[in-house]
Amino acid sequence: MSTQTLTSEMKRPNVVSPKDWEAARQKLLVKEKELTRARDALAAERRRMPWLAVEKEYEFDGPNGKASLLDLFDGRHQLIVYRAFFEPSVNGWPEHACIGCSMLADQVAHPAHLNARDTTLVFVSRGPQKDIERLKARMGWGLIPWYTVTDDFDKDFGVDEWHGTNAFIHDDDRVFRTYFINSRGDEQMGSTWNYLDITALGRQEKWENSPEGYPQTAPYEWWKWHDEFSDAPPTEGWSGTVERGIQAGVARRRS
Repeated sequence: MSTQTLTSEMKRPNVVSPKDWEAARQKLLVKEKELTRARDALAAERRRMPWLAVEKEYEFDGPNGKASLLDLFDGRHQLIVYRAFFEPSVNGWPEHACIGCSMLADQVAHPAHLNARDTTLVFVSRGPQKDIERLKARMGWGLIPWYTVTDDFDKDFGVDEWHGTNAFIHDDDRVFRTYFINSRGDEQMGSTWNYLDITALGRQEKWENSPEGYPQTAPYEWWKWHDEFSDAPPTEGWSGTVERGIQAGVARRRS
């Protein structure tokens, strides 16, 4: 336990009574609620973003061999791809990945919750699989699927020189890019909620402002302990609901 005292040079706030402290908190709470509503409204706009068809074929190296972009979805409808820098040009190679990318990896929540919303999260880098597997084992990142970029994927999706997070959705064998964030936008990533908020289908909960036909269930209804989610694919009923949402997005994109 630290016994250090704060420096006397710090200009500290006033020390007040419980009543005054609560009044100050309530004043800030008004602004915090405004921020929450603004964040929800922004996520609703993301769900109405046009989709960009991915016309090129991409190939990755994975723990089980070659994989296409569609393979990275791992049987789910949505895919989130974070470009992490782990390659010879990174300081600390081959023992370390980029320090910022590594800090983000430390924040990633258990993927079972994303998977339950028909969404897969993967990391991609240019480092070889043998080095990626060693890094994951050392850092405790075993639950993050991590692939090696072998072509122009990073350049084509704006992550060849800087980290970034791309969101995709697929309709049968057609893949669409639905959103992209980088720089400080990546700071908020790691939480299940923030990842879902950048996807085309969102959190898929009934309170959300989503286009007609999008899949939605009641909050709490789908929440579970991460070790109680089934590895089985989504039920036919839920898959059909998701598919209708995707078709609604395709129709809106064409209009």
